[in-house]
Amino acid sequence: MGNMADVAAAAGVSISTVSHVINETRRVDPRTRDAVLAAIAATGYRRNALAAALATSRSGVLALSIAAGRNPYFGPLMRAIESRASELGYTLMMGDSHDDTDIEHRLVGSLLDRRVDGLIMAPSPGSEERTIPTVQAAGTPLVLIDRLSPADVDQVASEGAEPVVRLTSHLAELGHRRIGVLTGRPGIQCTEERIEGFVRAMDAAGLRAAPRHVLCGDSRADEAHVQTLAMFRARAPRPTGLVVLNNEMTVGAMRALRELDLRVPEDVALVAYDDFEWSDLFSPGLTAAAQDVEAIGRRCVDLLVERIAGYDGARRVERLPTAFHHRDSCGCERPRAGG
Repeated sequence: MGNMADVAAAAGVSISTVSHVINETRRVDPRTRDAVLAAIAATGYRRNALAAALATSRSGVLALSIAAGRNPYFGPLMRAIESRASELGYTLMMGDSHDDTDIEHRLVGSLLDRRVDGLIMAPSPGSEERTIPTVQAAGTPLVLIDRLSPADVDQVASEGAEPVVRLTSHLAELGHRRIGVLTGRPGIQCTEERIEGFVRAMDAAGLRAAPRHVLCGDSRADEAHVQTLAMFRARAPRPTGLVVLNNEMTVGAMRALRELDLRVPEDVALVAYDDFEWSDLFSPGLTAAAQDVEAIGRRCVDLLVERIAGYDGARRVERLPTAFHHRDSCGCERPRAGG
């Protein structure tokens, strides 16, 4: 494998010219640049990425901090982010925050130590007091994803309240008067917005959920399973409809209903915020608000790369719409294709 001197000799240029071509630190005549690139290919030279980072203050690496293991929604989101980063010539370095503030703070500190060019983060509860200020103090471009914050940084997330208004209103329109809800982890913005949507829809329908029918599933399948059992084992009249506010909790809720021999939708109509790639394979098919994961992932990378390139305008907060996937779990007949 050749070195930079070999490339310079093969192209008939100076080592500094080779360096400028590789690191894009100065404009080089197109013909000279082509000669250098041809020499690189001929000699098999591979640049030292660390040295290039030191020379240009760019590493070509983006970082992602996300609770990778907690929610199946994050898997497709990570793939979308990695794909877009790769298209733009970046390598993606990922770490799992476990939705824990202490773990997140250590993880992000480690990523910053590796001189990443920018960071995408799904903030955990408490990020506004610790992790986000740390990133801002380091001067590293930052984009928040999925969960919004008052912080002065770019942010991308799906609409939160309106999709839940539609899901809950749909159950009310079908005649349900006792509607329960499983809420997500406290202390994060998307949980608060989705609860707001549920309350708005109930108020608009002239309904009020009993406290025993409003339980926290903590955005986890196991906790949602426990809380669903508690909700439907109670002696008082149980809900005839259930709104679940994230997809991991949907798994736990459906498992509990099956254990109780309650049929969906015959005994309990169920709707959910968040879709699955395989929701259509559920029996019954899941009526859900689906986030556009691909668009979210790509957009957050684009905003971050614009910041890295020097954009210094006001913060941008973008909300992307969800799609209403109308299937069987709500108790309606599945709409016919093209109908």
